[in-house]
Amino acid sequence: MDKQLTAIIADDEPLLRRQLDNMLSELWPQLEVVARAVDGEQVLAAVERYQPDIVFLDINMPVLDGMTTAVTLNQQLKPPLIVFITAYDQYAVQAFENNAVDYLLKPISESRLNATKDKLITRCQQPQSIPDTQQLARLISQMQQATTLTPKTYLQWIKASAGEDIHLIAITDVLFFKAEEKYVSVYVGKNGGLVREFLIRMSLKEILSQLNHNEFWQIHRSTVVNVSKIDKVNKTFTGQMYVYIGNEKLPVSRSLKSLFKGM
Repeated sequence: MDKQLTAIIADDEPLLRRQLDNMLSELWPQLEVVARAVDGEQVLAAVERYQPDIVFLDINMPVLDGMTTAVTLNQQLKPPLIVFITAYDQYAVQAFENNAVDYLLKPISESRLNATKDKLITRCQQPQSIPDTQQLARLISQMQQATTLTPKTYLQWIKASAGEDIHLIAITDVLFFKAEEKYVSVYVGKNGGLVREFLIRMSLKEILSQLNHNEFWQIHRSTVVNVSKIDKVNKTFTGQMYVYIGNEKLPVSRSLKSLFKGM
C-alpha cells in the first residue's frame, strides 16, 4: 500500500487511550495516529481537520457518545472506517448497524487488535468492496445471544472465606486477585497496609467479567490487580516486568506489558 494510513484514537480514559496508542505503535508502526480525543465533539473536530482513514471510537464517552458520533461521521461524503471500543458485548450489533469495521472489547488484547489491523488493511486496499456478509451475520448472531442492553453494573462487594469464617469484602479494598489450582485468592489491604488473604470459589474469568476494566487490569493469566493500589512498576535487565503492591511482587505477562508503557 503506497498511501500511509492515518487514525484518530478516541477514549475518555487516559490510561486506555495510551495503552491503545502504544499497542498500535508496536503492532502497526506504519499507521500514523494524527490525533487523540476524549469526547465525540473532539472526534468530529479532529476528523474535519485531519480527514483520517480510521477512527478508534470508544462508545461510552461524554458530550457525544460513540454511537451518536458514528452516525454523524457516516453522513459524510467519505466517512472514515470505524472501530468501536467497548466493555459491552451487546453494543456490537448497534456497532455494525453504524457501519463499524470491527469492535474491540476492553481490556484490549494484542491478538484481537492484530486481527482488527488485518481487517482494516484489507478494507483500505479495497474501499469499494462489498462487506463480508457471512462474517457480519456470524458476529451479529454471537452478540444477539448476549443479554438485553442494560447499564453495566460492577461488583461492589465480594463474598470470601478465611478458614471457617465468611467475609463480605468491599471491592475498593482489594489489592489483587490471584488464581490458584481450585480457588482464587483475594488479597485485601486495610488498616495501614496490613494484607490479608481470602478465598473465593469463582473463576478469575468470572470475576474479571464483573469488574470495571478501567480500575482492574489482568496483568497475567493468573493475576488481576487493582490499578489504584499499584506502588510501582519495574522492568529487569532481561525485560521481565513486575508490578509492586505493598510487599507483593507480581509478574506481568509479555503480551500485557503494553498496559504500562508510557507510564
